[in-house]
Amino acid sequence: MPDVIPADSVGIVTPQIAQFDTPLALSCGQTLSSYQLIYETYGTLNQSASNAILICHALSGDHHAAGYHAMSDTKTGWWDTAIGPGKAIDTDKFFVIALNNLGGCCGSTGPTSINPETGQRWEASFPIVTVEDWVESQARLADLLGIQTFAAIVGGSLGGMQVLEWSIRFPTRLKSAVIVASAPKLSTQNIAFNEVARQSIRRDPDFFDGNYIDNNSVPTNGLGLARMLGHITYLSDDAMGAKFGRQMRHDSYQYNYGIEFEVESYLRYQGEAFTKRFDANTYMLMTKALDYFDPASQTNGDLSAVLSRAQCEFLLVSFTTDWRFSPERSEEIVNALVKAGKQVSYAKIEAAEGHDAFLFPIPRYMAVLNTFLTRVANSLTTEVK
Repeated sequence: MPDVIPADSVGIVTPQIAQFDTPLALSCGQTLSSYQLIYETYGTLNQSASNAILICHALSGDHHAAGYHAMSDTKTGWWDTAIGPGKAIDTDKFFVIALNNLGGCCGSTGPTSINPETGQRWEASFPIVTVEDWVESQARLADLLGIQTFAAIVGGSLGGMQVLEWSIRFPTRLKSAVIVASAPKLSTQNIAFNEVARQSIRRDPDFFDGNYIDNNSVPTNGLGLARMLGHITYLSDDAMGAKFGRQMRHDSYQYNYGIEFEVESYLRYQGEAFTKRFDANTYMLMTKALDYFDPASQTNGDLSAVLSRAQCEFLLVSFTTDWRFSPERSEEIVNALVKAGKQVSYAKIEAAEGHDAFLFPIPRYMAVLNTFLTRVANSLTTEVK
C-alpha cells in the first residue's frame, strides 16, 4: 500500500454480505435452501439506479476487484488497473459491483461453508454449480440492491461467459455487454486441460475424496500442479520466452530433478502460492462450470439463434497471443451476433501476454473499454443520490 492512496484508486473498501433465504434451484437438480454472496461496490448509485455495472470474475477471481481492504495491503484488487476514478470503468460515472460467485472460497457460500441442514462443512457434498446458476444468483443480488437494469455487465474469460448468459437469460436487464477473451463454449482441448487439473487434485492422497478439511489435510500437491498447468495456458510462448528464456540457476547442468531453469522456479512458486489462497473443491467446481457452458445447445448448436434473444449492445475484445481463448473464439460470438442482427463492436488487441492480457492495462485495450463505456455513460441519467 502506498503512503498516500492514488487519486485514481477507489481507496479502502469493505466487503458486504447478502443473505438469501429463498431456495435456489440449481441446474444439477439440487437446491440450496439458503446461501450468501459476498460483494464489494465502488462509486455511487444514481437516483434512477441506471448507472450500475456488474463485474463477473474468472476462474480464480473473487469480489475484491479494486482498491484495498486496509492500509497494510500489499496488493490491490485483481482488476484495479481498470476500475476507479477516471479509469476505463470509471467510478465517477458508474456504480460498480463485484462479487464472489456461489461455490467460491472467499466468503460466498461454497464447499468450505457450513451446510445449514447438517451443521457440517459442505466440502465434497457441495452441489455442482453452473454459469446459469451464477447468473440467477447475480440477478437476485441485483434485485436486493434495487437494480432492475445494468448499464453494463463486464467479464473476462469465464466472466465473459457469464456476461453472455446474462444477455440470453435476462435480455431486458442489461443495456450493454462487454465480453473479453472469452468463448461461446470450451474447445475439446480446454476441457482436456481442465480434466488433467482435476485429476491432479483428485489423485493427491491428501484429497480424501474432497473431504480433506475434516481430515485436517489440504491437497497442496494436486492443487499446486493444477495451478501450474493452468498458468502455462494463460501465458503466451513469446511472453514466457521473453520473461525466462532458458535462464538457469547454475552455470551448468546439475543432472538431477531439482530446479535448474528459472521457469521451473516460477511455476513452483505460482503453484505453492495458489494453494495458500484457494480451495481445491472450488477449483474443481469452477472448471466444471467452464466445461458445461454451451448456450447454443438450447438451439441445436445454432449460436445466432440463441443470441437472437439478446437486446443489448455488445463489445467483444480478444488478444492476438491468447491461445487458451483465441481471437477466433471471440469472432464466433461476433459472427453469430451479426447474423442475429445485433449491435456489436469488436477489437483484436496486439498483446504479448497471452490469455492473461485481459488483466493488464494495455493502452489500446483500456482505450477501447473507455470509449465504449463513455458512450454508455453518456446515455444515462447523471443525477446521483
